[in-house]
Amino acid sequence: MASSHCIQNPPILNPNYGKGQLQQLAGLNTYISGPSDSNLAIILASDVFGYESPQLRKLADRVAAAGYLVVVPDFLYNDPVNLSNPEFDGDTWLKNHDTAKGCEDCKGVIGELKSRGISAIGAAGFCWGGMLVVKLASCHEIQAAVILHPGWITAEEIHGVKVPTAILGAEIDQVSPPELMKQFGQILAQKFQLESYVKIFPGVVHGWTVRYDEEDDLAVKSAEEAHSHMLDWFTKFVKIQDM
Repeated sequence: MASSHCIQNPPILNPNYGKGQLQQLAGLNTYISGPSDSNLAIILASDVFGYESPQLRKLADRVAAAGYLVVVPDFLYNDPVNLSNPEFDGDTWLKNHDTAKGCEDCKGVIGELKSRGISAIGAAGFCWGGMLVVKLASCHEIQAAVILHPGWITAEEIHGVKVPTAILGAEIDQVSPPELMKQFGQILAQKFQLESYVKIFPGVVHGWTVRYDEEDDLAVKSAEEAHSHMLDWFTKFVKIQDM
C-alpha cells in the first residue's frame, strides 16, 4: 500500500463482538444492530481491516442506540488485510478489493434495505470505506454521506458528490493530508444546493476513529468527538421526508 498509515494500529478482529447479530444482506455477511422496525438505516463501510473490527462494531451499536438500523456489510468478502501473513502485498490486495465493486455491492444492500421498508439511508466510510462512500455519494441512493480519514479519493470524485456530505480528516495523514481535505471542502462549498462540512481533527493520525488506543484518554475523546459529528450529520439529513 502507498501509505503505512492505512495499516497502523491494526485491530484484533472479533467476529462475536457487539450487541447486534450477523445476517446475510444482499448476499453479504453483515453485522446488524438496532431496531428492526426502524424506517431509517445507516451503512458503515469498514477500513481495510473489515467488519469484524470491535471498535467499528462498537460505533455501530452507538449509532443504533439513536434509533437507526445500522448495517456493517463485509464488503471485503472475508479477506481483510492480514499483516501476519508474510506473503501479504498491499498493492495486490487493493487491486483485489476494488471500491467500485464495493459500491455496486452497497447498492445491492440499499435495495434490500428499501425492500424491508427503510425510507432513508445514510452511509459512512472509513479509509477504504471512504473511497466506496464517495462513489455512492455521486448518485441519489442515499440521503447523506460521512467520509472519515478517507483513502485515495480525487477532486473529480468530490465534484461528483450529489448528497449532503461531511468529511472528517486527520491532521497527520499521509493518504489524505489536511491540504487535500481543505481543497475538497472548497469544491463542496461551491455546490450551493448541497450542505457540506469539512473538519480537520488536530493531533490525530489517519484511522483514529476506529483504531484508537482505548487506554489513551485523548485518543478516545478525539474518536468520540468524530463519532458525535457523524451522528449529528445523520440526525440532520437521514430522516423521513415530509410528504
